[in-house]
Amino acid sequence: MTRSLSVVEYYANKSIFITGATGFMGKVLVEKLLRCCPDLKKIYLLMRPKKGHNSKERLDEFLNVKVFDRIHKECPKRLEKLQVIPGDILAEDLGISASDRELLHNECQIIFHCAACVRFDMFIRDAVNMNTVGTKKVLELAEGVKNLEAFIHVSTSYCRCELDLLEEKLYPSKHRPEHIMHCASWMDDELLKHMQPKLIDPQPNTYAYTKSLTEDLVSQHAGKFPICIARPSIVTAAHKEPIPGWVDNLNGPTGLLVGAGKGVIRTMHCNDALLADVVPVDMAVNACVILAYTTGMDKPKEVRICNITQSGINPITWGEALDMGRLHVQEYPFSVCLWYPGGSPKTSWVQHQIALFFTHLLPAYFVDILLFLMGKKTFMVKMQKRINYGLEVLQYYTTKEWYFKNDNFLALRNNISKEENEMFYTDIHDVNWSTYIKNYIKGAREYCCKEDPSTLPQARRLQTQLYYLDKAVQITVVMLCAYFFFYYMRMFFSVVH
Repeated sequence: MTRSLSVVEYYANKSIFITGATGFMGKVLVEKLLRCCPDLKKIYLLMRPKKGHNSKERLDEFLNVKVFDRIHKECPKRLEKLQVIPGDILAEDLGISASDRELLHNECQIIFHCAACVRFDMFIRDAVNMNTVGTKKVLELAEGVKNLEAFIHVSTSYCRCELDLLEEKLYPSKHRPEHIMHCASWMDDELLKHMQPKLIDPQPNTYAYTKSLTEDLVSQHAGKFPICIARPSIVTAAHKEPIPGWVDNLNGPTGLLVGAGKGVIRTMHCNDALLADVVPVDMAVNACVILAYTTGMDKPKEVRICNITQSGINPITWGEALDMGRLHVQEYPFSVCLWYPGGSPKTSWVQHQIALFFTHLLPAYFVDILLFLMGKKTFMVKMQKRINYGLEVLQYYTTKEWYFKNDNFLALRNNISKEENEMFYTDIHDVNWSTYIKNYIKGAREYCCKEDPSTLPQARRLQTQLYYLDKAVQITVVMLCAYFFFYYMRMFFSVVH
């Protein structure tokens, strides 16, 4: 569909308000807008006040990450377009002062609501307050914006996990958002904890449940201002921008990658034949930028939905991803490893539990006993229990497959010119998974684990030592098992004889 303005032209002289700017997607969104839309007017960032830090110091801290290195180098003046709005998604009226609220009402044209808690195991009251009540406050702010052209709500394609097929349409939530927000406001913890399993059923966790509630809440504002709900699937490290492999947290696949690379995770319940629906963060952000553009230009009366998903476009299975990870972690090993990376996914839950006992719990107790005898503080059993709990939370997504209709996402490329498609790229066909996973491991190593590339030679030597130690232990265990097997077989036959 041909439009009168290009993406870059549309963003010229626009003021944007972003919640969740300090998050993973938020940082990439701010960087992308500043670098690729040079004529935008202002970006207002909602940030929690920090004791002893003023707004200038909070902004300097925010900009002191690798994501913004290119802007610091090529166009530092654009950083002056950022302005902190002190506030908190959990506070009444977002904790925004009257003067700042009036500023946003008068100046803003676009709102990106990215703030959310992505912890799957959050207590229902906290998840409702953060994801649903917080969105309600942002919507109330948006109602007062005089010239609001686009409200982009970042949700998740897993908002209705009980469905095998998720289309680009609204799905009414099981409960009215207002009723659940009211319950969360007055019920005590014990009563809510008792009700939580029944409330969220058939959803696997409070994250998916509150995201479904929140979409319902957002849809109630249809017609008041143009709205688009962006539903990314599993958002992973950057494909190309701002830095190939950049990632700043250990959530989801990144935690598994680092845990396996350090030899801490040696088994997980996963059907390795199933497709992994992952989307690099820069492609998800590019899609959101284009969605704000098309929403602002078209001014739809109904809520638009866009599933930012792979949906088999450039398929990769969990097993293929793990195999590539094993290969590339040899090239870029971690400096601090508990053991040599190994193990495998288990399709059978019983096999996983057996492997969990022998490869996670037994070694953890053995190490803690040694530490105790040496008079040192024990930690392995506690750490392994945390890891096993995290694996239990994630296994719902690694043992089931979904199909997401993503026609609106695929159509984004047709809404912009060839030149802008290169700038705001969203074509997942372009991802070479082997190269991507190699960069992912390098990024996790450098940006999450803070390991400098100069430590690689030492890390490779450690990897070699751990390899031989691992083989020695395996041979010793096999020989001991064989010895005891033949010893007891000989005893058995001698008794029978």
